[in-house]
Amino acid sequence: MSRETLKTLFHPFVTRTIDAPGEGERVLFLGAEAGFARPEGFAASLSAVQGFRPLYRQLLSQRIETSPEIEGDDYDAALVLCTKHKGENEANIAAALSRVKVGGLIVVAGGKEDGIQPLRKRMEGFGLDIEHMPKYHGVAFWFVRPEDVNEALAKLAKAPVRVDGRFIASSGMFSHDRIDDGSELLASRLPTDFTGDAADFGAGWGYLSAELAEKSPKLERIDLYEANYASLEAAKGNLAENCPDAPARFFWHDLAAEPVKDKYDLIVMNPPFHESHAAEPSLGQAMIKTAASSLRGGGRLMLVANRGLPYEAVLAANFKESGETCRNARFKVLWAKK
Repeated sequence: MSRETLKTLFHPFVTRTIDAPGEGERVLFLGAEAGFARPEGFAASLSAVQGFRPLYRQLLSQRIETSPEIEGDDYDAALVLCTKHKGENEANIAAALSRVKVGGLIVVAGGKEDGIQPLRKRMEGFGLDIEHMPKYHGVAFWFVRPEDVNEALAKLAKAPVRVDGRFIASSGMFSHDRIDDGSELLASRLPTDFTGDAADFGAGWGYLSAELAEKSPKLERIDLYEANYASLEAAKGNLAENCPDAPARFFWHDLAAEPVKDKYDLIVMNPPFHESHAAEPSLGQAMIKTAASSLRGGGRLMLVANRGLPYEAVLAANFKESGETCRNARFKVLWAKK
């Protein structure tokens, strides 16, 4: 089901409040999601950008040209679909400003939960002539790309963040400015004598993988699986910097929907527990089932979760043995044996 804000984004074209880009023009679509219908007259070629693997696969299934990162420049226009991450939204607008021709149209849409009104006011603060339209419980606003965008780029573009003096991460990634407390708890329980094949499910920017490689330097292999393309790219750099001799491989992968081909002796993970603002344990449960099918006989799973998440039953149903290693006020570390 498409998000309402997708309809909000295209509504100014549907109502012909602004002219739809025509044949021969190129439009960049940042934060693209599947489920939209092109308005009448919208004949331009569309280059969708989506780095989150499940949404990327949905776009491809609708035969929409999609890439996990921006390619090319000199676009005639850009569309920006906002998310709940403020930094990511601002970075996408900065990318649109830098990739669209002078005089090109930039259209941005989001809901209240995406901070669309503060974002519109922030853009007005750069002296841009902005028009807007509320619809479908969201707001679309648009403006023409000015010749001088230096001030906006300086304030909107997001430099990578140095975490704990060891890692690089960026806005939009999970725990992009600090080591996650749950991951840190799990890291404190990782083995120091592991020598087999390991995988990190939902590896993010690589913290747990780096910790495992450092604690067990004789491991045979560690494979990182991550659905966020930018996070996986960051993980490549973080592993290279922190444990350059680790035999690591990297997979841009939707663990809830795509099968894992290899088998492992150990899988570690801090599964994401929400897809919106509410807890959504089914995603973690699906990852646990994938982990069970990806372990060799006798292989072990180690995971950390918020204390209230109901993972024990799915562990018991999919493994020979399972239990709890430790817990604190917020998190619990669970284990299971195939």
